[in-house]
Amino acid sequence: MYCGAVTDTATHDELSAPAFLRLAGHPLRWDLLTELGRSDRTVQELTDLVGERQNLVSYHLGQLRSGGLVSARKSSADGRDTYYTADLTRLREMVAGTGTALHPGLVLVPPAPVPRTAETVRLLFLCTGNSARSQMAEALVRSLADGSVDASSAGSHPKALHPEAVRVMRDRGIDIAGQRPKHLDELAGEHFDRVVTLCDRVREVCPDFPGHPDAIHWSVPDPAVAAEDGDSSPAFQRTADELETRIGFLLAGLDRSTPTRATGAPTNPGGTR
Repeated sequence: MYCGAVTDTATHDELSAPAFLRLAGHPLRWDLLTELGRSDRTVQELTDLVGERQNLVSYHLGQLRSGGLVSARKSSADGRDTYYTADLTRLREMVAGTGTALHPGLVLVPPAPVPRTAETVRLLFLCTGNSARSQMAEALVRSLADGSVDASSAGSHPKALHPEAVRVMRDRGIDIAGQRPKHLDELAGEHFDRVVTLCDRVREVCPDFPGHPDAIHWSVPDPAVAAEDGDSSPAFQRTADELETRIGFLLAGLDRSTPTRATGAPTNPGGTR
């Protein structure tokens, strides 16, 4: 397992369509799901974003967790923090099921592939070592976007590629053996449309990039930590699965005309709790 990094062990019952609508349709819970659909957040960040009291936000997060729409994971940077994540796969399934429950003709249409544009969207993935998670994410974007999106990766303390990351990606038909670990300072002067931090530690030290790119955080456990406890291959497989799912939703939500220079949360949260 992920050495206790995943703290959300609550089980949930299957929601009926009306129950899902009541749960997700509450105005505050809808706002929370919207924020978490874009980036993992701490309760303090969510409190600031939605402008409500922390105890009220915590209550509604508990409701969403009970319904299986949101999960929680202790921060690897500060155990006092918990990151909340929207389960977009389950939300997609519930939205689709709700539509067809109302009428068979209300079927979700899959998003069209991200089109090639005159100005390519640029993504940057960061983790501490740039040895597994961010390298895997970079390669997955290139594979899934079929060249329509440019992806790079770097780390705050880069080290050699982890052999399990190379093997797991090779099993998916993607060769990352030739990718080079890089320090994030090498890319500090480049322009990106979105900067995605994949670990809680690197989020704390992430610099500001030119153009104020949209800052996204995914609190993904380090598979190398689990590997040290003898859970090597399954841990890296789970990481690849999670990254592929998250990247699929990220690509589906990209601006389909021009790259977005968002003005949301800063890249470096400055230790905000």
